Amino acid sequence: MSAHVQKKKSSLSSRSLREDLVTQACLEAYGAVRHDGRLADRALDTTLRQKKHLYSQERRAVAERVYALLRKQRLVDFLAEVKVRGFEALVSSRKDMYRFAISRVLDGDGVSEVLQALTLPGSDATWLRNVGAARSKLDEKSPIEKFAIEASIPDFLAAKLLAELGEEAHAVAEAMNKRGPLTARVNPIKGTREQVIQLLEAEDVKCTPTPLSPFGIFLETRTNVYALKTFKEGFFEVQDEGSQLLGMLVDAPPRKVVDACAGAGGKTLQLAAQMKNRGEIYALDVDARRLEELKQRARRAGVHNVRIQAIAQGDEAEAQLEKLHGQAERVLVDAPCSGTGTYRRKPDARYRITEALLAEHVEKQKVLIARFAKLVKPGGRLIYGTCSLLREENEGVIEHFLASHPEFSVTPATPWLGEQLATQTTRAGMLRLYPHRHETDGFFGAVLVRKGK
Repeated sequence: MSAHVQKKKSSLSSRSLREDLVTQACLEAYGAVRHDGRLADRALDTTLRQKKHLYSQERRAVAERVYALLRKQRLVDFLAEVKVRGFEALVSSRKDMYRFAISRVLDGDGVSEVLQALTLPGSDATWLRNVGAARSKLDEKSPIEKFAIEASIPDFLAAKLLAELGEEAHAVAEAMNKRGPLTARVNPIKGTREQVIQLLEAEDVKCTPTPLSPFGIFLETRTNVYALKTFKEGFFEVQDEGSQLLGMLVDAPPRKVVDACAGAGGKTLQLAAQMKNRGEIYALDVDARRLEELKQRARRAGVHNVRIQAIAQGDEAEAQLEKLHGQAERVLVDAPCSGTGTYRRKPDARYRITEALLAEHVEKQKVLIARFAKLVKPGGRLIYGTCSLLREENEGVIEHFLASHPEFSVTPATPWLGEQLATQTTRAGMLRLYPHRHETDGFFGAVLVRKGK
């Protein structure tokens, strides 16, 4: 890199934020999520596409501040109601300004700086400096409600986490309320992990290998990874390390494999690489739009053994799948779920989950695992996974399935993870990953073998 380019990059990174513009963009994006029900990533994408005049570091600041507030929204609301006189009577836009002020101070920003950026009156300085002390009011709540507010999750979910994990639930909540690392999976069709790290470092992206997945790397330099030449040429995909471990359980052979809930195909591409582009991998999903994205990703990755098929949502899918009954050596069911394991990346999802919606997920999971189990040939393996922390979506679904499918049995994940990794990441032979223990998203994975040959 030339000295001129280096100097230009340095001057850009040290440029002061134009706080008025950053604040306006934050309020617009957050308002779209909080008041219009938009998904956070889409609201931010829409807002930032409209704000073409923002510098790159200002765009990052907008995204980070919006996500930071979403991760602690319930706590911020509680503190605002305690400390801001007449908070409930304020208009939404004014409430949001107070919310951002509290969120930023909780994150360690200076009170004077925050007041100036948000154009709040100077008389607000005293309460804002002492806003953290208002947490003592939480002691008046029940243990479950106090935990729920501190963790910024629904009360029913707080109760479930406490029941399953006890005091460790607090560590889970703390981890899910921190920004996760930017993790990628190298594409072995294009190069080794060491080669990809070298390519990225040549683009001034600092990388380190992930400790659990042999295919993973942490991208430590803050940059737009999708603009990198290494990404555009298919050397890596952005994929959480926990997701990579779930893919490892499939141990895909170069014959016939089914990715039953493929989505945009992150694990499909991982399986295709494991198969060394041989055999057939059927990528199935009910969302044709996401499968179109998979087609583009497969071309970029140099993958050409994937057969992509959109299937119906209901019972009509049975007829579409009949030709694959008893044909697949491996079937991966990465089932739609509550997504409780991914809250650090999708913090707004926690405010949409309800007990009724969770029950719907569980019923759908039971249907899906039974439906796609028919595709497994005798002696083949069914891999069931979720990005949920909740037992009822994980072990509970497996227990329900085995009760009516005696031809299947759970087999320990150790052979595909290795003894050392399995010791760190499994419980009762099944993959169990937690943000606070493994620095990954929360994941579950079970390997079931069908009897016969």
